[in-house]
Amino acid sequence: MPAERDTDPDDARADGRDETPEERADRNWNEVLQELRVLQTGTQILTGFLLALAFQPAFADLSDSQRSVYLGLVVLSALSSIIALAPVALHRVLFQQRAKPAVVRYGHVALITALLTVSVLLVGVVAFVFDVVLGGSAFWWALILLALLILVLWLVVPAIIRIRLRTNGDR
Repeated sequence: MPAERDTDPDDARADGRDETPEERADRNWNEVLQELRVLQTGTQILTGFLLALAFQPAFADLSDSQRSVYLGLVVLSALSSIIALAPVALHRVLFQQRAKPAVVRYGHVALITALLTVSVLLVGVVAFVFDVVLGGSAFWWALILLALLILVLWLVVPAIIRIRLRTNGDR
């Protein structure tokens, strides 16, 4: 006899998947973990780059404002890592407590927050490099252009796709 599926109307999904709430939570957790892995790798590379800068001979030539920006970026980098690792820590603390749906929801919020901090970090690091290498207005050009690119690729394009899916009745 096939396993009985949960028929709770509050849990109904229109995605056509035949899975229990526990199976859905497991699948969603695996997806969150995969996204966190990608995000964490990028954050670790940026953090390593930032930490190595302080030990370069040219670091002594930075202005006070450039040092302040640098330290802000280091803190943002650490914050991004902490936020991205928070769902894993929560999962470990709540292991075998039947809290997977709550862990998945927390993971989703942490992932969105980490993406926000990483986007600011990415823009900041590149703008910082442009400021050190070219100075002045190059900082602002890099900052504005990268921020716009992130807004378009991470928010506008997904919003357009979501609207098209809803318009076509796919979701």
